Amino acid sequence: MVKQLSAKLGNHAHDLLFKTIHQRYLIYNMCWEDPRIDRQLLGLDQHSKVVVLTSAGCNALDYLLDAPAEVHAVDVNPRQNALLQLKLALIARGDFGDLEQMFRQGSHPRFRELYTALRPQLPHYAAAFWDKKIAYFDADNRKHSFYYHGTCGMVAWLVSRQLLRSGRKLRGYLFDLLDAQTLDEQRALYQKIEPALWGRFSVWLLRQPTALAMLGVPRPQIRLIQQQYPGGIIGYVSDKLRHVLTEVLIHDNYFWRAYLTGSYTERCCPNYLREENFTRLQSHLDRVHSHDATVSDFLRAHPGQYSHFILLDHQDWLAWHQPQALDEEWRLILANSRPGSRILLRSASDDVNFLPDWTREALRFFPALTEPLHLQDRVGTYGSLHFAEVV
Repeated sequence: MVKQLSAKLGNHAHDLLFKTIHQRYLIYNMCWEDPRIDRQLLGLDQHSKVVVLTSAGCNALDYLLDAPAEVHAVDVNPRQNALLQLKLALIARGDFGDLEQMFRQGSHPRFRELYTALRPQLPHYAAAFWDKKIAYFDADNRKHSFYYHGTCGMVAWLVSRQLLRSGRKLRGYLFDLLDAQTLDEQRALYQKIEPALWGRFSVWLLRQPTALAMLGVPRPQIRLIQQQYPGGIIGYVSDKLRHVLTEVLIHDNYFWRAYLTGSYTERCCPNYLREENFTRLQSHLDRVHSHDATVSDFLRAHPGQYSHFILLDHQDWLAWHQPQALDEEWRLILANSRPGSRILLRSASDDVNFLPDWTREALRFFPALTEPLHLQDRVGTYGSLHFAEVV
């Protein structure tokens, strides 16, 4: 009885911590989903009306390159939309060099001066956030880069500093790995690096509820992993990391590069940070709309016939904590879809058994498409990828 009570109190504390972090902080400073895979599956065109969870806004801008009619970036955390709004204001300003320094290098030598010029273009809530946090882009602060701020960035900073302090040889191997051009090179380097990756500090950190909550991992996802994966959370992360670093070409894997180095490079960066895409983004900016809301609240307030829904992994949380809300969200999605509307979601689980049973009659899934693509995901941390069309 005492053990059960202790576990229950621990679970409650984790849930409270997760909720508190998501209500008070910027979580994601980059999207943690691979848009190259998304765009292969989504088939966006000039008629597409897209609903996507904002996260850091990188992927909403990536989808914009396919010139959809509308992109609705929806997030219950207004700080994530504040980040997207800052990117939109920089693109609208028209100086690629400023965008490149802020978000490719992660800092800007005149960040305060630049922010003063951008601030009048920001919505009130975004300006209120950046008034306090614009020093994230100060290269002279202790972390030197925007990509080490936000809660995910703080964890990345701790891990990367620990690794880079572990010796000159390991540091060289890590940077050689990022620049490797073949899988054989990657595998050889990873064999040398792997023992250091799973030292006592990394194992300890992944067992801390605070660190997992800062990474945006809710308890339902931890529970799914512990129930379904041999070795629990440590085994899961270890295997996923080994796969992405040895079985997926890394030379354009900007996700892991940014968290190790604090910046992208000219050719290893999200598409919105490539200079050749800048003019196209500028011409389509009026098609992006951000909304501080849940998916359900957005659809109630803005009913329509949307062609695409990119739901990330938030339904893992709903399935455990708010199954009625999950049911309601699907009813609203289907009510605001049309036959052939496309839906993309990810999960810590290896299947979609958490979805309401009745949705199976309304959706047609395509595992033959998603399973091979999932294995080429440059992020590599999800248990599964699912793509469906509305029947």
